[in-house]
Parts: sequence; C-alpha cells; structure tokens
Amino acid sequence: MMEHAKTPAALSLRGKILLPSGEWLLGQLEFLDHITAITPDNTAPPDRLILPGFIDAHVHGGGGADTMDGPDGVRTLARFHAAHGTTTLLPTTMTNPWDNVLFALRGIRRVMDEGGVPGGADIVGAHLEGPFISPGRLGAQPPNTLEPTPERIAEVLALNVVQAVTFAPELPGALTASFEMARAGVRIGVGHTRADAETVTDFLNALNAVGTTTCATHLFNAMGGIEGRIPGPPAALIADAHAYLEVILDNIHVHPGSFRLACAASQRVMLITDAMRAAGLGDGISELGGQRVIVKDGQAHLENGSLAGSLLTMDIALKNAMQAGISLAKASQMASGTPARSLNLSDRGMLEPGLRADLVVLDTDLNVLEVYVGGKKINVSPGTPEPHG
Repeated sequence: MMEHAKTPAALSLRGKILLPSGEWLLGQLEFLDHITAITPDNTAPPDRLILPGFIDAHVHGGGGADTMDGPDGVRTLARFHAAHGTTTLLPTTMTNPWDNVLFALRGIRRVMDEGGVPGGADIVGAHLEGPFISPGRLGAQPPNTLEPTPERIAEVLALNVVQAVTFAPELPGALTASFEMARAGVRIGVGHTRADAETVTDFLNALNAVGTTTCATHLFNAMGGIEGRIPGPPAALIADAHAYLEVILDNIHVHPGSFRLACAASQRVMLITDAMRAAGLGDGISELGGQRVIVKDGQAHLENGSLAGSLLTMDIALKNAMQAGISLAKASQMASGTPARSLNLSDRGMLEPGLRADLVVLDTDLNVLEVYVGGKKINVSPGTPEPHG
C-alpha cells in the first residue's frame, strides 16, 4: 500500500499585521511557504508587529564576508542580513579587475543554482555595481573602471545572474549597453557619475521611452549635489517620473533632511544598506575591494578618509526612516514593496494570501524578534561577532 506524503501543517503568527493598503490589522497570519490566510483576531498581541521581509537591492557584505569572496562569502552575508530582517537581497560587486568581477558573478550564480542559502535571505540575482563607472567618481570603489563594451556586456548576460546594474551615463557605450541589458530584464542604475543633470535626464528619457526600469544608485552619494544653478544628477533623478531612488539611510551617507526631500518628491524611494564586510563586526581594520578600511565609532573609512561603504542593516534603516518623520507603514514600503517593484518581484514585498511567506516580526521598539524566508524560520540570534583588527 502506497503511503501519501503528509501535507505540512500551516504555521501562524498573531499580532498587528501591516496590510498592503498601509492599514494595520490586529489578527492572525497563516502560512506555509506562501501566505495562506490573514484573518482578524482581536485577542492578538498588539506589541508584535508583522511586516513583509526587507528587500536589500544593494549590499556588498556583512558578518565578515563580501560578495567578491565567492560562494562562501555570499552565503555568510545572506545569513548575516537575514538575522536583521532581510529576506531577499542582491549581492553586489565592486569595481575590480574584470576576471574578479566575473568570478564574483559566477559565485552568486552557483549559490542560486544550489538552491540558495539555508538559514539566509533569498538571492534573486546580482547587482553589478562597477566596473562601468566614472574614474572621477569612484567613492570607495578601487580604480579598476572599464567601458561597457559589447563583448563585456555579452559575457555578463551569458551568466544569467545580473538583476541590476550601475552605469555612469557619460561613459562611451553606456546607453547602448543599457538597452542591451534592459532587454534581458536588468534594472538600469545611474551612479558613480560626473555627468551633469542634462546628460542624466537625456539618458533616463531614452530608457523611459522603451519602458526600462531605472534607478538612482545610492542617491546623493558619488554623484555630486544639488544647487540652484547646478542641479546635478540627484535633481535629475528625483525629478524623473519613473526612476527608483536608492538611499543609504545610516545618517552618515545621507542627511535626514536630504532623505525627506527625496520622499517629498517621489513615492519611489527605497532603502538599501550598501553594507560592507565589516557590518556587524565592531571597530577594527577591515577590507573593501582590496583596500584597507578603518572602522571606528560606527563609521568605515578608507585610509584617505573617504567613506567606505556602510555598516548598516535594514532594520536600522527602517528605524532611521521613522526617526526622520516617516510612518512605519511608509518606511516598510521603502524597505519591501518599493524594492520589490523595482526588481519586478511580484511574488513578495507585501503581506497578502498567495505571496511568499517572507516575514519579519518586530517589537514596538522595532527590534527584530522573528524572521521567515519562504516560510522557514531564520535564526535571529547568531551570536555577537568578535571585534576584528
């Protein structure tokens, strides 16, 4: 007699549930790997806040690991950030010699092909940030910039792993390369650029005309500022009717006032970490793209004094958004729903029956209590890493 596999029992969470409308429901959420039901329950604890898991579209590393390390680094950073509420992420590359960039992309593809990272965030692709950027706006990137030639773009697309890319629009071939990558479903970011506002606007208009999804790569950083007579790339990106706007909201890279400006002008602001290897490790000496990094008092700098990525996690970004005057419902949208839309991930980013059970449970101080990735519970207490140095 054949035995039939037992259907796993649905799990449930009770508390204040954030609905797609932005309203809160005191109730119960049932799920397997996807959400099966959301029902009212007036006896549910109001001090447990149930939100969609965070989606980080721009993260280099964390917990001592970096995307450029290869598969083991990707696995480590995926587990580290999952413990802080991130349920989906794009491991992000650095500007490096071309072979190193391809090595990193192949490592991400390998992890995805192996079924992802048990105990970690879901990896839906890579963010190729560099080497197609301006040598005059490196930020903390090493000086290994390249032009986006057709041959290099073909090599990247053949790996079938890049979900987002960053271009400096003034580079020779940048627009042609953008069209090619957009045809493959890649989100096109503008960043690490010395272009003026007019060049950025022309670049965005050309992409908008063919329905390309566009984005500001860490708005305000590595792209100049906004002045009355010199609007710069930030103004062009904020004024665009379609571009999503990444913001590193660690209150170091971007002032809360600048963040509020972007929020007032656009519903497409999305929180990212841009976190580096040293995130979660405390003060000491670290590394970014082969460069020595000094971490002190919660900030990471290269030896020349430049900011070197962030030490941010998405749970802290959410808190910082609220401290800047954004409601929790809107901050959650910036951390989940908006990045999901920017990456065309229609199966996640909000709490609704039929969508993935990517969930984060917070207390009223916005501390992470529980995290579920595709319905599987994540360890949110991995232990405190030892200081490095």
